[in-house]
Amino acid sequence: QVQLVESGGGLVQTGGSLRLSCAASGRTFTTYAMGWFRQAPGKEREFVATIRWTTGSTLYANSVKGRFTISRDNAKNTVSLQMNSLKPEDSAVYYCAADRSITAITRWGTSPGLYDYWGQGTQVTVSS
Repeated sequence: QVQLVESGGGLVQTGGSLRLSCAASGRTFTTYAMGWFRQAPGKEREFVATIRWTTGSTLYANSVKGRFTISRDNAKNTVSLQMNSLKPEDSAVYYCAADRSITAITRWGTSPGLYDYWGQGTQVTVSS
């Protein structure tokens, strides 16, 4: 089992920044990649960014590329999402997720179905 706890959400004005953190505990050595997803009311959960745990390789959704940065701290078992130049359309509940499949080292996890564990989510609201 892997437990994930997000923090760092809140209310920010357009153009502002927030940093989300995700603390992982439990059998984290079985995790090969971590991802951030978001879900706005009435919409499906969508991919934001992912990072491979050992190499640090990253992939971003086009909508956040150049504004968001995903990073990990292997020693602390944490994954962060630095969000800059925030827009109202970035408002959503943000979730971190853990991918335990060894195939994650060769394929990108952009679909929620590829992830095994999820945090409870943290709300991000960007006011216009």
